[in-house]
Amino acid sequence: MKTSLPNRRTLALPALLRLLAVAGATALPAYAAAPVAQPNEEGAALTFSSTGSIDTNNPFFKPFGNGRACASCHQESQGWSVSPAALQARFTQSNGNDPIFKLNDGANSPNATITSLEQKRAAYNLLLSKGLIRVGLAMPAAAEFTLVKVEDPYGYASAKELSLFRRPLPTTNLKFQNTVMWDARETLIDAQSKLCIIGSRPAKCFAPVDVDLLHQSNSAVTGHAQAAQGLTAAEQRAIVDFEKTLFTAQISSKVAGSLDAAGGKGGPLALAQNNFYFGINDVQEGDYQTGAAFNRAAFSLFGAWRGLDVRPPPPPAIPGRPRPPAPPPVSSTDLARASIARGEAIFNNKPFNISGVGGFNDELRRPLQRGTCTSCHNTPNVGSSSVPRLFNTGTSDARLRTPDLPLYTLKNIATGEVVQTSDPGSAMQTGKWKDIGRVKVPSLRALEARSPYFHNGSVNDLTALVKFYDKRFGIGFTPQEVVDLTEFLKVL
Repeated sequence: MKTSLPNRRTLALPALLRLLAVAGATALPAYAAAPVAQPNEEGAALTFSSTGSIDTNNPFFKPFGNGRACASCHQESQGWSVSPAALQARFTQSNGNDPIFKLNDGANSPNATITSLEQKRAAYNLLLSKGLIRVGLAMPAAAEFTLVKVEDPYGYASAKELSLFRRPLPTTNLKFQNTVMWDARETLIDAQSKLCIIGSRPAKCFAPVDVDLLHQSNSAVTGHAQAAQGLTAAEQRAIVDFEKTLFTAQISSKVAGSLDAAGGKGGPLALAQNNFYFGINDVQEGDYQTGAAFNRAAFSLFGAWRGLDVRPPPPPAIPGRPRPPAPPPVSSTDLARASIARGEAIFNNKPFNISGVGGFNDELRRPLQRGTCTSCHNTPNVGSSSVPRLFNTGTSDARLRTPDLPLYTLKNIATGEVVQTSDPGSAMQTGKWKDIGRVKVPSLRALEARSPYFHNGSVNDLTALVKFYDKRFGIGFTPQEVVDLTEFLKVL
């Protein structure tokens, strides 16, 4: 949670006024506190609010029910999610009594014994090691599949309640979201809405994301915080309005320096200026408002850094004059910036075959699709999906399941086909066989601040994430491309 305002350093007035101008604010708050850069392994991330300060009196920071607040699982220093290292420190400091350590969803099983400190440590192992919260969901009524086998190392999961372990999604950069929760269970359908995926049959139309977030805030308080009563309408409104003011991005790199220098467009200032609307760059239909075709160059942050690793040739000698000095060697900073620029180009342009991805090849009627990373991560300079499309890239497949996660065997009622998964994803909402394993496309900004990655925390660092997709799609990255793409992802 945030420290109190008197302990926070004040941002220089001109800089704060620039932040407010970008965000559309009209007046300087009376006690505006500076955005404070939050250090991480690769540099620092920065959050600022369009109100000019982060209001810790907002009900986002208010304890409810079992003592949890929204901020219990969404902390600024961890990209508005939670990290295993910080959770381990909280466990040690509180002897396992911090409000995040609750049996209902913080433990591997709600029936775990937590009498001793070591029992608590074992009970909250997945939270402590991967930052995973347990989501308990019953098998959907009238589903196209049945649960034929459960392998739960914690002896709890059943058809009555599957245990699904997922990372808390960040409560920042919500301006660019249209899908709420990994499985879209808070993404509300609205048949009367005009926010519809073009060409979908049957029609898929959605409520505005503001409606989703209001509903989600109340669900979190009655569910995660176990409050006997839901939020008031005023509290819901205040929490969502607070979340929507937040913009977070990496602001500095230990090797590349300031990410908004020398023509770079990193950091939350440039991010906040990004335009966004439903269908801004859909891979199938392009831009819903302008009619422009899909633009695979979804990221355009570091183009100014291309070629910084090339040393200029020495100036020509002039007869009768001293030889001019050779240009200085390329600095380590420019070498790092050039690598980042190459990584951005790889993300946008490196082609590979996208096949066997539920929600992509079947929904888009493209059995074998030549695409790039931006085919899924297509929201400009953000990397979420431009419309609510959920994909199964195999992160829940049985072959990738680790022994600390449950494994569920599901059988198609009509065909008899069997699949094993550690998380059925959106199929737990729809009951549809084709939706097994599908999850949302998360935003990529401030990635470095909120490891580990994927919905189940199965990848600890960005190099491993790049190598996962290299193997999954047979992309064939060279070692240098792995480095460059990783360096790009680190500075988002």
